[in-house]
Amino acid sequence: MSDTILDRCTAQGLRMTDQRRTIALVLQDSDDHPDVDTLYARAAERDPNISIATVYRTVKLFEETGILEKHEFGDGRARYEDAERDHHDHLIDMHSGRVIEFVDPEIEELQERIARRLGYRLKGHRLELYGVPLKD
Repeated sequence: MSDTILDRCTAQGLRMTDQRRTIALVLQDSDDHPDVDTLYARAAERDPNISIATVYRTVKLFEETGILEKHEFGDGRARYEDAERDHHDHLIDMHSGRVIEFVDPEIEELQERIARRLGYRLKGHRLELYGVPLKD
């Protein structure tokens, strides 16, 4: 990824208020998949004047303009990540809710082979695995 969330907001022509800028910076600094409540808590640490409604509106705007990607991992919370991140898949720990990112070349090749066998050229995919920790 050569540019930042803030750069892409500017490139999209979005009006960047101080609060939107703060939210964009919080998202840029996130290495997880935060939901709106988590984003709000992080943004409010930087700017106590930010409201949860502003975070909701900003996240929706960023999603609609393709800056953020929305994920729903079955826990009732929408979570977000930078839409321009390198491709990866997700393993969701059903006990803790932890989201583990991974890339597996064998899975990527298998998906390509399946698409070709069915007469398609794969243009994208999303893989989410749900599991529980193995007992030792």
